Amino acid sequence: MQKVRFTTEDGWEIAGNYYPVEKKDAPAVVLLHMMPETKESWKSFALELVKNGFQCLAVDLRGHGESQGGPAGSKSFTDAQHIATISDVFSSVEFFIDKGVPVEKISLVGASIGANLSLLFQSENPKIKASVLLSPGLNYRGVETEHAAKKIRGDQFVFMVAGGSNDEYSTETVKKLSEIIESDGKIVKIFQEGGHGTEILGDEPGLSGEIISWLNNIYFKNHV
Repeated sequence: MQKVRFTTEDGWEIAGNYYPVEKKDAPAVVLLHMMPETKESWKSFALELVKNGFQCLAVDLRGHGESQGGPAGSKSFTDAQHIATISDVFSSVEFFIDKGVPVEKISLVGASIGANLSLLFQSENPKIKASVLLSPGLNYRGVETEHAAKKIRGDQFVFMVAGGSNDEYSTETVKKLSEIIESDGKIVKIFQEGGHGTEILGDEPGLSGEIISWLNNIYFKNHV
């Protein structure tokens, strides 16, 4: 793992953990944490991605961890400031483009507000083939998903996960988004008693492998 730093278009310095693989233009995954977690919450999942040939970048969103405004500045953010975090996602994708990775080979995996940001970015960038949403919400701190879901194209892929009775808001959100997203390339997983966001990866040991297998099928087998 390599520590990296870069500056967003609107001037925020973002810290990231970059997990490279031998093949420089290998499919890449941007990992977006939930609040108030940090990029380190993705470590186990990132290592599994690397084992399966994916390079990945876990970032501290602005106001979190080692990024500008961190580790706790986001607690005082307005909704408008949280919405502006989409610039962090844009710059994270640019990180891989600068390394020669085509945007068609870059996917997004987010937890909670990170899931909302992932879907929002994918909806505005049709070349992003796939996103994984762990515990999305209809509205987290102003970052909304319903309008974004309406813009997902038929050739884009979305894997949505919620924790069931332990996370009723995200469960209802996933059901709602599934009704809105018209693509056949959508997967919905609702667990009876899962956790929230990245907690689900620990609560459901088989989930990481299922997600990675899904990404593998998209980026290594049929669609590259």
